[in-house]
Amino acid sequence: MQDEISHALVLNLHQPLGNLDHLLQTAPWEAREILWALDRIPRALWRHERLARVHLAVSGTLLETLADPGFQERVYGIVDCGSLLWHLQNTTTTSVLGTGYYHPVLPLVPEPDRWEHLVRWQGIGRQLFARDHFPGFWPPEMGFCMELIPLLCRLGYRYALVDSDHVEPVTAMRWEELRYRPHVARFGADTITVVVRDRELSNAQESGMDPDWFVREVADRTRWCDFPPLVTTGTDGDNGGWFRNTSPEANFWTVFHDGLLDRVRAGTAHGIRPAFIHEYLDRHGATGEVTVHAGAWNTGEHHGRGFTQWTGSAAQRAALARVAELSALVRAPGTAAGPGRREDALWRVLRAETSCHFYWGEAWVPRCHADLDQAESLLPLA
Repeated sequence: MQDEISHALVLNLHQPLGNLDHLLQTAPWEAREILWALDRIPRALWRHERLARVHLAVSGTLLETLADPGFQERVYGIVDCGSLLWHLQNTTTTSVLGTGYYHPVLPLVPEPDRWEHLVRWQGIGRQLFARDHFPGFWPPEMGFCMELIPLLCRLGYRYALVDSDHVEPVTAMRWEELRYRPHVARFGADTITVVVRDRELSNAQESGMDPDWFVREVADRTRWCDFPPLVTTGTDGDNGGWFRNTSPEANFWTVFHDGLLDRVRAGTAHGIRPAFIHEYLDRHGATGEVTVHAGAWNTGEHHGRGFTQWTGSAAQRAALARVAELSALVRAPGTAAGPGRREDALWRVLRAETSCHFYWGEAWVPRCHADLDQAESLLPLA
């Protein structure tokens, strides 16, 4: 085992457009829990500014909500959204990852729409985080396919996060090398570095884990590494009781994160140290080539292969097929619509592709169709 084990902590933050306002009206305590979970992140990092390192992927719809003056006014007594966005600009503790604006499962949406989601996120990301470059990319729902690589390269991403269950070596390598080293993935003439999320450790991070267990487990998993390992864990950061719980005795930040960093500071963490992925790459680079099979992260009942969570029923598949039809219609030369109406229709199609519309079985599929109905009404045929 190496003297230092780099731990990259990644958190995905997403709320569909309008969802927090809806919850404020229908389930105010849930809305408060979500807002407090978001606000808790920079506050938890302040206590460990010299050590703490976290990667955040914040969907465009959540950023749009937090930056909306009207929403800021409505929740001011709960959270100061302007201050929250300001504190997330702290590059000492936080690395912001690029993602998709409306949080789609990118391999399931039409190729032209993938570009729109990525470009639109970079627009709001540059504006709110006051920077031009984001080194890493988090695929929403970890939905990745090799065809995304040219798009990510065009947009200047250095690396992308992928799930360990879908990575297969091209270059011969051992299990610990495959999982705890960054690699290169190639599609045509384009290459990108891929960073492998440890699925089992991430499952533990999501459901609640003890820092001593984590230290022992990481030490055991990396004991045969004859290289500096990078252990990457990634989960949602605003969903589930572990992140939303307001009790200090039952919250990720106070139980696990504080506990782990206390052990790092005391030298009892078996060499584990929080790290930014881009800094690890600066020091150690990427080794070997892999291919990444199309898939998403596991969702409790589903393993992520085949995107079953989002495509498992006839209603889900029919909605995705209609998404493709309307996406093509928006761009069709024969469609009678002015530039403004066409743009209005396009963003409604993009919003219809939100992963949440398909995640909950058929429960939210009508929301997808509602967006598509609005888009269709703006595009009368010539």
